[in-house]
Amino acid sequence: MRALLLSAGLGTRLRPLTERVPKCLVPIHGVPLLDYWFALLLRGHIERILVNTGYLADQVRAHMADSRWRDQVELVHEDCLLGTGGTVLANRSFFGGEAFLVGHGDNLTRFDVAGFIARHRARPAGCEITMMTFDTDQPRSCGIVEQDHRGVVVAFHEKVENPPGHRANAAVYIFQPSVLEFLSRLGKTSIDLSTEVLPAFLGRICTFHNGDYHRDIGTMESLRLAELEFGGAGS
Repeated sequence: MRALLLSAGLGTRLRPLTERVPKCLVPIHGVPLLDYWFALLLRGHIERILVNTGYLADQVRAHMADSRWRDQVELVHEDCLLGTGGTVLANRSFFGGEAFLVGHGDNLTRFDVAGFIARHRARPAGCEITMMTFDTDQPRSCGIVEQDHRGVVVAFHEKVENPPGHRANAAVYIFQPSVLEFLSRLGKTSIDLSTEVLPAFLGRICTFHNGDYHRDIGTMESLRLAELEFGGAGS
């Protein structure tokens, strides 16, 4: 299986830190976020990773030139950002017609890669996406999911004031190739996964729960918490 790490964002909520370093290279215990991803996925069951670049792309290229993972990682640059779904569609040839993993390179996470893949392969009939979930300590700032007895998503509550629970979308997915066909039928280049794709697959998304660790490094406070919570260097 191959993977795409979405890594081109501006990281505006992490300024002034991200005025000099791209969000995907923000360090936790001295290790850039991307390196945690590379270690996790490439030591698991992912054979190759594509990373899209945008903001401060030269720094990402320089980092990869010296990386131990460089022979298993490809970079693709976006002069104009395509949105999460647009990037998936623009790079459909990379996935080789097989199921593929998509994650956000600005998240700090640790999970059982083999278990995630196994869950997707054993997904309930009709499901085309497997979504990773986690239990958030900030439910109002996340997309909260409701599931049926099979672990299939039946409702989303995106950043609402009083969400019904704390089980959240971790924005890590395994997609069937059929999702690419859906993206193509939208007839546009800029697409957002959260607002334009996931709602269309309601009832066809199964879940895999990450009970180990997951945090969106989106603010200086979340960065501080990650430094306190996350032990050991993952590279």
